Amino acid sequence: MALRLWLLLGWLAGCAWAQPAPFVSRAAWGSEPLEMPAELRHSPRLIVLHHSGVFWQEGDDAFQKIRALQRWGQKEKHWPDLPYHFLIDPKGQIFEGRELQYRPESNTEYNLEGVINVELWGNFEEQPVTPAALESTANLLAWLRERHGLGQISTHRSQAPGQTQCPGQDFFRYFESGELQKMVDSR
Repeated sequence: MALRLWLLLGWLAGCAWAQPAPFVSRAAWGSEPLEMPAELRHSPRLIVLHHSGVFWQEGDDAFQKIRALQRWGQKEKHWPDLPYHFLIDPKGQIFEGRELQYRPESNTEYNLEGVINVELWGNFEEQPVTPAALESTANLLAWLRERHGLGQISTHRSQAPGQTQCPGQDFFRYFESGELQKMVDSR
């Protein structure tokens, strides 16, 4: 019996719909979204990459940061939930944010209909993307492609030209050179 359960769990982990590891669900980090308005429902079609633009320091706690971001957005911006669907810390942990069926939020002006926002924590104008975060990004993008049919990837600066340098030059270079896409395609 134990062997069959172990084999089943192994098979489930390999399924395209199993979340990419290391995955932290909303429940695991303590998400407390407000009720999502029906007008925010959308059909995802495009992944947009971001960085937080805030320098990540050794000892920063991703669980505290994500809860603080959710509270700040609700209080200061009147957003019902995080503005991002996924957030990735420098250790490579993938945090589940806003549910995919709801349009994200932004501090810049661009069409958010159909957009899935993915943010990496750090300021990639001043610090490098960690190999663990880059690897998790590629895993997440491959999962989104396989599970949800989302293969079109862009960056915040490309969607909101002249408004931002996001996702920072160090992360943007992986997108611009095609290296990130090669990593995604190899999965």
